[in-house]
Amino acid sequence: MPSFDTVLEPNLVEVRNAVDQANKEIGTRFDFKGSSAKVEFVDKSARQRELVLDADSDFQLEQVRDLLLGRLSKRAVDIRFLDLGAKPQKIGGDKLRQTLPVKCGIDAEPAKKIQGVLKASKLKVQASIQGDAVRVSGAKRDDLQAAMALLRQEVSDLPLSFDNFRD
Repeated sequence: MPSFDTVLEPNLVEVRNAVDQANKEIGTRFDFKGSSAKVEFVDKSARQRELVLDADSDFQLEQVRDLLLGRLSKRAVDIRFLDLGAKPQKIGGDKLRQTLPVKCGIDAEPAKKIQGVLKASKLKVQASIQGDAVRVSGAKRDDLQAAMALLRQEVSDLPLSFDNFRD
């Protein structure tokens, strides 16, 4: 029976490269001279990854974030992988830190939304939640391709990708 997995996985190599490029540019820019501005990639576990931005002021933190987002987009990393709603925290003196979680794996709520979208579409496919992915199976390959197109259109808040297409 043909099937595919709907997953939410950023290209971590490109994320690390973007962080390295951003740090290199921070080191060479005149407006960051003598400041403690930097970006770190923290890999806590397979599902918990985050980017930590440090700066000396609100303006610098905004500049670091814009610089990082530009580097990520140039390296073809979708910015929807980052949770940009996190508030900056004061870490002593005038220094600020902002932690941006990197989304890895589909949580329960978006997985249920994906299942609901497929069920409401009346396509002849079945969706089942399997850990961090949603497996979609159907009788025909054309139905699965229609399901992929539907998910790309309907679930626009997540950068979904499709793996393990089996015929």
